[in-house]
Order: sequence, then C-alpha cells, then structure tokens
Amino acid sequence: MRISEISRKTFETDIQLRLNLDGQGNGPISTGIGFFDHMLNLFTRHSTFDIKLNAVGDLHVDFHHTVEDVGLCLGAAFRQAIGDKQGIKRYGFSSLPMDETLVNVSIDVSGRPHLNLVNPFEERAVGDFPLDLLRVFFQAFTDRGGITAHVILITGSNPHHAAEAMFKGFARALREAVENDSRVQDIPSTKGSLD
Repeated sequence: MRISEISRKTFETDIQLRLNLDGQGNGPISTGIGFFDHMLNLFTRHSTFDIKLNAVGDLHVDFHHTVEDVGLCLGAAFRQAIGDKQGIKRYGFSSLPMDETLVNVSIDVSGRPHLNLVNPFEERAVGDFPLDLLRVFFQAFTDRGGITAHVILITGSNPHHAAEAMFKGFARALREAVENDSRVQDIPSTKGSLD
C-alpha cells in the first residue's frame, strides 16, 4: 500500500500526519482552524485518500504558518507515498461545479512543481479565514509534492463555494492522477523518470 507518515515540529507548528493514497476518504483532521478543517475534510472525501492529521499552530499570531506547514506536510507525504510513480496515470483532470461556481483543475504528477491558481476572491475572506491562504496551501503542496497544478476558477460569485470547488476539484484530479493504469507497466514518461 502507498502509505506515508510525516512529522514536523517548529517554533510555529507541531504536525503529525499519516496519508494512505489507497484509502476510502477517512479522517480525522484537526488543525484548530474550522474553515480549513472543512476544506481538508472535503479534500479527504473526494480524493478517497485516508488522512490522519493533527496540527497545532501559533493561531494567536494568525493562520498562515499552520496552513502553509500543513500544505508542506501533505505535499511531502504525497511525494513519499507515490514512490517511483510506476504504473500511475500521471495526469488528472476535474471540472467541478458547485451551484453557480465552476472550477477546472488539471494536474501532472511530473516531479516539476508549478502552481497556476486563478482565484478572483483572494482579497476576500470566509468568516475569519483569508482566502489568500488558499494560494499558500496549494503552493506548499505542489512544491513539496512535485506536482504541476492549474486550479482555475471559471465562474462564481460565492467565495465559500469557490474555495470548496477548488479543494474538491484538486482532490478529484489528484485521485485520477495516482490511479493505476493497467496498460502502463513502468513510469509514464519517455524519459523513464518523473523526478
């Protein structure tokens, strides 16, 4: 099974994470940030990855350190769990509607980190959660995970729906990218490597 465990402890955060790419979408997840927990629970369910996450951060400062470090840990755990990427589909796509919102996500588990995030709501917040932290999370995840990701908000007027659609779409595209392809017996690259 493709399972990894990551621990990260700094003066800003203390994170324990276990990731199973071949799971059923189970938690538990706790970061101390209600909206972020909600997004990560959506990600867990729609990716069908099992994620056991406990993060304690300096929330008295703000949410940034916790959100970024969780992204770093999830990306590192993903990269570790995926191994040499032998037999995976490599690419994943999702066009995710949520009421008035539509988000398109395209992912390449290439080993080359790059994020293109189009989110017109970056200057807004949902409750006390600033939506510019979505970029912080996705950037940390893609950098440590070695993933190219395009997360594009096509249309939408509700910032909460936009954030949900991004996390669900990202999850579903990743799920597709790491699925085994029965016709591919080796690494899906003419280079012979995805690092």
